[in-house]
Amino acid sequence: MMSKKNGAKSQETPLSPAEEQAKINELRALLGPLTGKLLLYCSDASLARYLRARNWNMKKAAKMLKEALKWRLEYKPEEIRWEDVAHEAETGKIYRANYVDKYGRTVLVMRPGFQNTSSSKGQIKYLVYCMENAVLNLPPDQEQMVWLIDFKGWKAGAISVKVTRETARILQGCYPERLGLAILYNPPKIFESFFSVVKPFLEPKTYRKVKFVYSKDLESRRIMEEAFDMDKLECAFGGLNPIEFNVVDYGQRMKEDDNKMALHWNSSVSTLSSNNSAETKSFLDTNNFEVGSDSSDKDVNLESLDIESDSDGCPKAVLQDSSCLDSDPDTSAKMNKKDDPVKLESSSNSSA
Repeated sequence: MMSKKNGAKSQETPLSPAEEQAKINELRALLGPLTGKLLLYCSDASLARYLRARNWNMKKAAKMLKEALKWRLEYKPEEIRWEDVAHEAETGKIYRANYVDKYGRTVLVMRPGFQNTSSSKGQIKYLVYCMENAVLNLPPDQEQMVWLIDFKGWKAGAISVKVTRETARILQGCYPERLGLAILYNPPKIFESFFSVVKPFLEPKTYRKVKFVYSKDLESRRIMEEAFDMDKLECAFGGLNPIEFNVVDYGQRMKEDDNKMALHWNSSVSTLSSNNSAETKSFLDTNNFEVGSDSSDKDVNLESLDIESDSDGCPKAVLQDSSCLDSDPDTSAKMNKKDDPVKLESSSNSSA
């Protein structure tokens, strides 16, 4: 159940399903008429994610969604295909695992130490491709995914500030409320220090999603056992599955998914009067509502933090969440079970 602030006491009162739907309807009305892929994208569930990401603040959610829709029109993430990014995937730096967590959520494995290209555009395109593929493979009862981030071979100097900022911008603004759990596996100690700096800027629902896990730590073992079926989890993360990334086999899986992606968008959109140029013009012409600026509507970014950089200009610690980050320190909306089963302790009211 969502929540809303209640007066000067900053208490929160749950929003009823009817109130939530009213907010969704209000946001849809602000957007105006949509066609084609934009109409397909703007389902009630999608609008609810943007509203949740901004704690049901209509002005903030409208601004965020408008910018995301413009990005989708220009970038066309759903049209990226395996052939466009196969060279980026060769080392297995990001891939969708062939297993899910205990909640059925898609698992994306990320290995930043396996970076194999210098093209920032190519790296971003591959990340977007992986995110779109992960969303495509989510079961009907889940909206969020799991990131397994393996720091084997990682060096701070291998990550550029430019790529990091663009990655953060896209994940935060265009895939809100998609992250259910992020496991940082054997991270350098600097990441814990960085996280302690960032934490005051994050809502509780965001930082609760991040788990630091170490292969030789017993408590870490418990975290992995509660999140995954150890028989299916890869050995690299302490599981019993000996499977290793194979780019040829993975490419075949992705080509099959590319066909599903095209079917999802094209067959559905064909009934929604899709015309890209007309769609773009209609959206840009009818969405000039003033969202203004809001001093409390600032996402966490590298410039806002006093973090030392190395000699190559690379931050010594980089961590960003696809849930939108809000600098309001008192915004800690209560959340529902569907959104975040990340809580590994026994609870039937987990949140995101």
